[in-house]
Amino acid sequence: MVELNSLKGSRERKKFPVSYFNLKYKTMKINVQFEKMPTNQSVENLAIKKLQKLNKKFDWIIAAKTFYKLEKDPKGKGKICRIELSLPGPKIVAFSNEETFEEATDETIRDLKIQLKKRKGEMKPFA
Repeated sequence: MVELNSLKGSRERKKFPVSYFNLKYKTMKINVQFEKMPTNQSVENLAIKKLQKLNKKFDWIIAAKTFYKLEKDPKGKGKICRIELSLPGPKIVAFSNEETFEEATDETIRDLKIQLKKRKGEMKPFA
């Protein structure tokens, strides 16, 4: 149990279960996979950090699946990041092909923000 002072400033303390605070700040499930390549902890941490930041702005995201893939490309690119977001309604998917995984992650998150803003505008509030 966690004790908090009431908002009115009285001396009486209210007790709330810890789960009360967990309901206020929902977290989404984040899954990061590296396909046919060794894991890269720094890239994984970057993706988790950026997805958590995205979840603070759009709290109705349920889960995120991130896939990293390395392909041979004669143009120098070939580092692919693909992110699928589970939302109420259809899923949102974005991917990018860049020279580094960090750039690919940034570009993919940028694309997802655009799609999420569009989806938020289409959502209808309950009447």
